[in-house]
Amino acid sequence: MTEHMTPWHRRARAIAMAVTAAMALAGCAGQLPDAYESEYIASVGNLTTQNRALREIPPPKHRVIVSVYDFPDLTGQYRERENVQSVSRAVTQGGAPILIGALQDAGNRRWFTVLDRSNLEALVRERTIVTEMRRQYRGETTVDPSALAPLAHAGIILQGGIIGYDTNTMTGGAGARYLGIGADRKWKLDVVTVSLRAVSTATGEVLANVVVRKPLASFADRGSVFSYVALDELLEVEVGRASNEPRQIAVQQAIEKAVMALIAEGTEAGIWGFESDAEGQQYLAGYRTQLYDGEVPASANNRGRPMTTNPAATVQTRPREMPRVSERALTPAAPGTPSAGAQSPIALPPIGAQPDETVG
Repeated sequence: MTEHMTPWHRRARAIAMAVTAAMALAGCAGQLPDAYESEYIASVGNLTTQNRALREIPPPKHRVIVSVYDFPDLTGQYRERENVQSVSRAVTQGGAPILIGALQDAGNRRWFTVLDRSNLEALVRERTIVTEMRRQYRGETTVDPSALAPLAHAGIILQGGIIGYDTNTMTGGAGARYLGIGADRKWKLDVVTVSLRAVSTATGEVLANVVVRKPLASFADRGSVFSYVALDELLEVEVGRASNEPRQIAVQQAIEKAVMALIAEGTEAGIWGFESDAEGQQYLAGYRTQLYDGEVPASANNRGRPMTTNPAATVQTRPREMPRVSERALTPAAPGTPSAGAQSPIALPPIGAQPDETVG
């Protein structure tokens, strides 16, 4: 076919190839700044509906001190890849930071005082450095409490984890095509499950326990045209769009919902309470309706309570008062008591064998 091309066609083809190559190079050069700047900027907003509901919980009577050690991924699942073995986990491994953030968001930081124990080794190591430095440079055998106060401790430990991630629990789709023109949609649902419980530090009793399941929706839309517009001219067009709900956001919403449910369970168990009884009863009524799918049994209003009494109460460690150096130096000694600077007589060892000793 090239032999039958006229000089004008050859020239037009060469021009088209040159323009195409120049546009490709220009496109590559124009994309370099996009690697650092784009229209999608970092943001602290984009609060989900679940997070807003968590922040709008009515205030409690008193803030509760809780500690968080870990919130691990207990599923053991890896991310699915077609024909490729993946070492990436199916769900996020940052459960503890998400739980700590959810506890602080509860009622806009009015419900819980959170003690982060997820990296306790680093905290203890830093305190050891302070203790050692003051011993070396100040000669302190006992650290001054004003320089290093005792660690706070909680009466309740929050435990749990991501206990399930089920893929393709539901799949489906629909489509239509006529004379080479059509469109279709495919969708699937995954489910992530988290568990959260409150454990008493004093007795080890499980005070309250909740399980929350969060579906993840993914769908793909596609449209295409495949038709002859002339005897020897074929038109082919495809367009599509896919949307996958982020798994980290789904886990975050499930943990936030678990915190809301744990507040309701703890209120029913007498662990903590709301500042307003009316708001508390309204919150519990909404929780029971959702828990029992609208059919609340009569027994739900008279549930048992834990064995541990007043588990949220915590007596914090108070350091002993240390007398000042000036006070110790100026305090007069009692009569007959040797002064601090006086040397006590040194007892000499006995001479010879004692009655209870054997020499040989």
